Amino acid sequence: MVTTRLPLIAGNWKMNLDHLQAIAFVQKLSWTLDEARHDRSASEVAVFPPFTDLRSVQTLVDAEKFSIAYGAQDLSAHDAGAFTGEISGAFLASLGCTYVLVGHSERRQYHGETDEVLGAKVGAALRYGIVPVLCVGETAADLEEFGASAVPVAQLKATLAGISPDADIVIAYEPVWAIGSGKAATEEQAEQVCAALRHTLSEIVDADFASRTRILYGGSVKSGNIASFMRQPNIDGALVGGASLEVAEFASIVRFYKHVI
Repeated sequence: MVTTRLPLIAGNWKMNLDHLQAIAFVQKLSWTLDEARHDRSASEVAVFPPFTDLRSVQTLVDAEKFSIAYGAQDLSAHDAGAFTGEISGAFLASLGCTYVLVGHSERRQYHGETDEVLGAKVGAALRYGIVPVLCVGETAADLEEFGASAVPVAQLKATLAGISPDADIVIAYEPVWAIGSGKAATEEQAEQVCAALRHTLSEIVDADFASRTRILYGGSVKSGNIASFMRQPNIDGALVGGASLEVAEFASIVRFYKHVI
């Protein structure tokens, strides 16, 4: 069975841009893509603003009918209750979020999030019809000790144990050593790991699930290297960090298909 996967270019703003800046950014991004005659059938674009921006982005996207998806940078494993500072999937669903990041390397590193916690967060997102973008990846020390794919594969197995074959998820491979370093993985390195992740999905779920699940690469992605990644058969898009804060650069990444032969 051959599955055509719509490429996804996702911009993670991290802790940048307030709600007014978010409105200006999304407006300019949409106008830039329209002026460049972006082919929406060639790639999907999504932004991941801070929580405080989401209502403003929702209102703008709904009012202007922009073809830009949006999501949150995290969510709680809990639906409601005495969890100060946490954000429920129910809240994100009411704001029209299509996606939510789960297990970004910064959450793993700075907040000590384990695979068990992240598995619960994936489940919470799915309960509310939100597509979790599950991030996996190895540090430089992991790479040296275990090789490129061992840690991401282990994270995937632990987090998605028991997931339904009907679940709609996205996987983002983000080698921690490449994030913010300006030194991206080579396309061959990224493809090797993404292929291993897809094979793992077929093992822990089934072949159809593996075939339809989009796998993104993240780590120092820019307009100058996106085409090389998108030529690889198992890379279906990118999770973009710093470059997603520059409208012209991010719009160029979204339109990678202009440079892929």
